[in-house]
Amino acid sequence: MMLNRTLWALLAISLITGCSSNPPKSTYNNICSIYDFDDDWYDAARASEKRWGVPMYVLMAFVHQESRFKHDAQPERPYFLGFIPLPRSSSAYGYAQAQDPAWYDYQKATGNWSARRSNIDDSLDFIGWYNYETHRQLGISRKDPYNLYLAYHEGRGGYSRKTYQKKAWLKRVAQKVTNQAKRYRSQLRNCS
Repeated sequence: MMLNRTLWALLAISLITGCSSNPPKSTYNNICSIYDFDDDWYDAARASEKRWGVPMYVLMAFVHQESRFKHDAQPERPYFLGFIPLPRSSSAYGYAQAQDPAWYDYQKATGNWSARRSNIDDSLDFIGWYNYETHRQLGISRKDPYNLYLAYHEGRGGYSRKTYQKKAWLKRVAQKVTNQAKRYRSQLRNCS
């Protein structure tokens, strides 16, 4: 009887928290280790790649940059006088650091109204969708993490206006995303 209650409690907890878990920091730079830690990550990345045509290594490089694989990541909260919390700088949240308007657009476009930014399946699908739309609207290759990331960060309108040109720091970040994607692509060839 007690074992039954324990099993039901564990089942309830796993349903509430979701099926996949955040990989340990020691695995962040190795895509095979992430997938070995929790194959739900592989399944989610593969599903998004098949649906939107954005390679798994690009999707995962975006998550690496945006949230470092933290499901509830969000911008730092500033404090007035060191203890009075002020509003966050943006509504970015979750694995993909998707802001409210972009997340709403994704939900509307896909009909996935129950999607959550703290769910890896939904977040990877969002990144795939966003980059697919960027490819469709701006002609950026889905295998070009550098320009995809610039458009992801600045928005498609900002990218079209080349707002990133005056942001050397952002170009460095886009290069980091590109390097991470290349690392992941190379590692994927050796994953079991």
